[in-house]
Amino acid sequence: MPAGSLFALLHGNRTSDRTPLDWDTRMKIALGTARGIANIHTEGGGKFTHGNIKSSNVLLSDELEACVSDVGLTPLMNAPLTTSRIVGYRAPEVIETRKITQKSDVYSFGVLLLEMLTAKAPLQPSGQDDVVDLPRWVRSVVREEWTAEVFDVELLRFQTFQEEMVQMLQIALTCVAKTPDMRPTMDEAIRMIEDVRQSESKNRTSSEAESNIQTP
Repeated sequence: MPAGSLFALLHGNRTSDRTPLDWDTRMKIALGTARGIANIHTEGGGKFTHGNIKSSNVLLSDELEACVSDVGLTPLMNAPLTTSRIVGYRAPEVIETRKITQKSDVYSFGVLLLEMLTAKAPLQPSGQDDVVDLPRWVRSVVREEWTAEVFDVELLRFQTFQEEMVQMLQIALTCVAKTPDMRPTMDEAIRMIEDVRQSESKNRTSSEAESNIQTP
């Protein structure tokens, strides 16, 4: 895929001369990824899972259309997956039971959304010898009402979209609920993201209309 992976786009070349990954592009990639995972979940009579959703497995076309790769390999391999990059996306129940489900895929997608919103890796240093997973870190920041501290500094320049950013953050936190039954399905996650995009379009249209009103 010519544009590489989402991981490289988010974390590579974080220098001052880099072109920021804007809000519209992140929303487009998030929605494309969600649709890809949902499509996997509908195959095989609705029993298929991915099992290894992470930003390096989201590949991008020239137009930054998202494609989900590595489909079906993890359930076949049964190999121990212990590297930090993989563990950070794992749902709590998968770490305990090693059983992959569609709801554990939803959890991984939620971590992916948090990664897109924060530009932070799935596992974060805690300031001590251990590390803290990204959902736990985000919850701790939001609980202290420092929500703005969560977002990638590259996103903070897009002031117009702060309401949508908070809505996407809420969707991500719903996807990473600790209890699988509390998580949405991928189809439900798609609808929530589409609702954010639609409200965003309406807000833009009304703002443009207001700016075009001629004062006497």
